[in-house]
Amino acid sequence: MQIDLDPEGRKVVIFGDVLGARQALRRFISSGAAVTLATRGPLPAAAERTSTVRYAMQPEATDTAGLLRLIGPAWLVVDVGLSLALRDRISELVAHLHLLMINEAPAPGGGQVTLVGGGPGRTGLLTLEACDALRQADVILYDRLAPTEDLAEIAPGVELIDVGKSPYHHPIPQRTIEHLMTTRAKRGESVVRLKGGDPFVFGRGGEEMQACVLAGVPVHVLPGVSSAVAVPAASSIPVTHRGVSKSFTVISGHTPPDPRELEGLVRLGGTIVILMGMNNLTQIVAGLCRAGLDPATPAAAIERGFSDAQRSAMSPVGRLPAEVRRLDICAPAVVVIGDVVAVAPQYVHSAEVIDAFGHRSLSARARAS
Repeated sequence: MQIDLDPEGRKVVIFGDVLGARQALRRFISSGAAVTLATRGPLPAAAERTSTVRYAMQPEATDTAGLLRLIGPAWLVVDVGLSLALRDRISELVAHLHLLMINEAPAPGGGQVTLVGGGPGRTGLLTLEACDALRQADVILYDRLAPTEDLAEIAPGVELIDVGKSPYHHPIPQRTIEHLMTTRAKRGESVVRLKGGDPFVFGRGGEEMQACVLAGVPVHVLPGVSSAVAVPAASSIPVTHRGVSKSFTVISGHTPPDPRELEGLVRLGGTIVILMGMNNLTQIVAGLCRAGLDPATPAAAIERGFSDAQRSAMSPVGRLPAEVRRLDICAPAVVVIGDVVAVAPQYVHSAEVIDAFGHRSLSARARAS
């Protein structure tokens, strides 16, 4: 059972060293609590202190009077890595005074970077491990397409830095992002690089991992739900379907593929999924049709999948660019080309589609049944 407590305006005493308690300290400060940090190490220098925090030396387990002076006025006591003897003594006093006490794991001592896949933008599609990494971070560098609306709630008090790029507009260059990641980690901080989709699917996660390795910074990767699969699913389009398609190919449309690549895609068959391809959609579709793709092949462009603004354009691939323009479908969007698109209920039940495809669409569904 999880019980949420509101510490705003209440006195909270955190027991732990400055480094290990830094994340708990930040969360309670951001919640509006009046925080005292009782540390067993030397008190931080004046320049290193947070102005809203009271700092005190941690009493010994035998110093009952000292402990009572600290915890007596408190509403909540937080144990961040206490020794067993001191934890037991504080627990006794807390029980006697009818106070609340919770335990938290100390923050990591060494700096590290975690590349986190945020999925296609909806907070609910974050993995449990991703949420844990966000909560335990000191700083989060997030992308434009990452799930950001609830970041302040998921990771209260964590420093948030927007390093997002939009098509043909990179206000913070990639090398600057990598330098920021590694520099902060070398300070001993836990850095999360939050990316849309999966870090290793057109996300430059491999480059960021290499930058960490070259800088001697520990780096971990938490995969995310790739928009290449999730966004079609948001429009009820499976990228594979028994009897219809047994493979799918994901390509970047940021730059148009060359004719040989397009010919290879057509020969391979299966489903084609295009990411970042809206600006070059007309050229890509024309190239695929020149390479032998049937212009009557079902296709779809799904804008902002899994968001409240999600919209789709579905039509024969030869007419898809015109349909996208008619409906003003914009990036970010995922394009799906293949008979699997005809499996989507909204596609099959369209009178226009039935007229356009006739037996082709119906036979595809018959093979799938």
